[in-house]
Amino acid sequence: MGGLQPIHWIFVALVALLLFGGRGKLSGIMGDAAKGIKAFREGLKNEEKPEDVVATPLPRTEPAKDEARN
Repeated sequence: MGGLQPIHWIFVALVALLLFGGRGKLSGIMGDAAKGIKAFREGLKNEEKPEDVVATPLPRTEPAKDEARN
């Protein structure tokens, strides 16, 4: 249970390069995520509205029928 092993440092370095390396990878990732969220919301807005559903009553059980008769 010592400190970080070399493999841990390599993993941390890879994650840091992925997020911060190059021309604003983090902002690019966040921009792509925002576009995905906007597209999802647009898809929900354009979704057809369900028609009014007519609820049918459930059949009564024997004790409920007896109570209704009284």
